[in-house]
Amino acid sequence: MSMRIESNQMGIKQRVAITGRPGVGKTTLIERVVESLPLSVGGILGKELLVCGHRVGFSLIDIATGQEAVLAHIHQRIGPRIGKYTVNVKALHDLGIPAIRSAIRSKDVVVIDEFAPMELTSEEFVPAVELALASDKSLIIATHAELDHPLVHRIRQELQLFRVKLSNRDRLVAEVIVALGGPGSDPASS
Repeated sequence: MSMRIESNQMGIKQRVAITGRPGVGKTTLIERVVESLPLSVGGILGKELLVCGHRVGFSLIDIATGQEAVLAHIHQRIGPRIGKYTVNVKALHDLGIPAIRSAIRSKDVVVIDEFAPMELTSEEFVPAVELALASDKSLIIATHAELDHPLVHRIRQELQLFRVKLSNRDRLVAEVIVALGGPGSDPASS
């Protein structure tokens, strides 16, 4: 008698953390994984804003709706500064946190890209991440490689951790998909 457990049907959560240095390809990896998953996905993606090949800021995208807002920019004048960028906390409050909460309520997979110093400028961001961790949803959470925060330590300990480098980022797509229970994760289908 075969005792094969269908993890998605049994409600077992597949949860991954993606970490790596800035610019190594964490968001691109997440986008490629999300495109390949046969599940509904929501949450947020952070993208670089480039002008003539130079990074001038970051945008925040609601994965479910496609709505986009500037998260931080070198020419933004109002808000907390992180390095050379000024953070638009309103974008987190109006777009980012609602996108996370909506994904928890209505999607199979919640993406949080990324848990980093800019996102921590919002006092509502950590509780939104904690809500996602407490949910029964599968998760993809990207973390800044050098961020020293208690919740980041917890994420790296509790979730299956993938460290993205230039040398492994392409092959990690398939590994993360398998970790999330996507195509290729069922040994009986091989």
